[in-house]
Amino acid sequence: MNTRRGFTLIELLLVIGIIAILASIVIVAINPTKQLADARNAQRRSDVNTILNAAYQYAIDNNGTLPACIDTTAKGVCTGGSNCTGYTAPTSGLPVAGCDLDALTGSYLVNLPTDPSGTPTGSVEYTGYDIVRDTNKRVTVTAPFAENGATISVTR
Repeated sequence: MNTRRGFTLIELLLVIGIIAILASIVIVAINPTKQLADARNAQRRSDVNTILNAAYQYAIDNNGTLPACIDTTAKGVCTGGSNCTGYTAPTSGLPVAGCDLDALTGSYLVNLPTDPSGTPTGSVEYTGYDIVRDTNKRVTVTAPFAENGATISVTR
């Protein structure tokens, strides 16, 4: 009697094929690229609120006066300690001027937050966030590099 134990090549290939199909379905269902983009957008929402809260805390401590650079012209928030001397808009459609919010660091912020995808190309001083005050003295902070078609903007 010659009995062989084990699997045939066809059986092994069939099992490997089924595992590959199931793995691809799971990867498509989980969509790690979308999950990572959503995580970065959550960080952007948090950063936008942090900048806005710090600006208003500054205003409360300074008799309602916001930092001088926050006016009716949209400006890109510059990294801490840069004084916006080398700010340039990384892409067209973004503010051409920078806003130096170094007055917020220390008492209101440890550091100015930067976009979780990294500093946008074109300006080493740009944090990836924009700030503007409208004629009703409401301040808006936006994250123009939000992913998955999201719009991240907070106005107070």
